[in-house]
Amino acid sequence: MISLRNHVQLIGHLGNDPEFVKLNDGKSMLKMSIATNETYLNVKGEEVTETEWHNLIAWGKSAERLQNQVKKGSHLAVAGKLQHRKYTGKDGVNRTSTQVLVQSYVLLSKKPKTTAMAEPQPQS
Repeated sequence: MISLRNHVQLIGHLGNDPEFVKLNDGKSMLKMSIATNETYLNVKGEEVTETEWHNLIAWGKSAERLQNQVKKGSHLAVAGKLQHRKYTGKDGVNRTSTQVLVQSYVLLSKKPKTTAMAEPQPQS
């Protein structure tokens, strides 16, 4: 029998700079959000683009590598699994959050350049 498993693949752009966290137990975590777009023609023949936002979490070495490789706007392909987390908000209401636990990724845009001071230009 074929086993089915929890697997998701997304290609999109980061909506913000990733948030890197080093936890008290020494584990590394990186939080990001990625936007995916779907374009289609509606019943009037007009092109419509819908954007979906997905929360991503990377752990360990992946988190440490990714923090230096991506920034807001980076184009990224990720593969992982869906994870649902239940929590109680500050208002006392029970909530559920869905995120993608990143297991592998491919950078589709160039690695961001580090900020460096510009060389002075000779005056003519």
